[in-house]
Amino acid sequence: MSNDDEIKQLRERVQYLEDRSAILDCVMNQARGHDRHDAELMGSVYFEDGIDEHGPTVKTGPEYGAWANDVHGMVFEDHLHNITSHTCEINGDEAHAESYVMGAMRAKGGKVVSLMGGRYLDRLERRDGVWKIALRRCTIEWMMNGDSSALASGAVKGFIKGTWDRTDPSYTRPLQLDSEPVSRW
Repeated sequence: MSNDDEIKQLRERVQYLEDRSAILDCVMNQARGHDRHDAELMGSVYFEDGIDEHGPTVKTGPEYGAWANDVHGMVFEDHLHNITSHTCEINGDEAHAESYVMGAMRAKGGKVVSLMGGRYLDRLERRDGVWKIALRRCTIEWMMNGDSSALASGAVKGFIKGTWDRTDPSYTRPLQLDSEPVSRW
């Protein structure tokens, strides 16, 4: 193999790794936006003409964040979307990804938590050098409810509690031990 061929292969491998990393960042940023109720972050991972299908609701990507915040805020006190298994097929400027998601959603009143498992089926595109979601379809595979009243028992007293806005400590830069204000249990 010639030196030119080796350099070409190396460039292709590096491009694949950069693309794969950008796609995973896109998926993860959408989940983070959900859990911080950051509609701007959620919308930023979709193209203006991108589509999100969550059950019977179909929204453009930019309008999805506000809708999701309203719906989640009506029913839940807090929630976490956890991306687990992630596969991705990249073909030039188009990619198809499947990301498993496990969601924990604590209902208003704080006594019940719902656990859900599903998948995000995404078609992503690279436009002007940037990967974003062109189409997302969401599945739900299972769901169960459990008792979350232990949170009010004092068992987690003093732990930081997340917030649904930019006062959440994850936005603090630089993060320091004495970073304030924080909400606590």
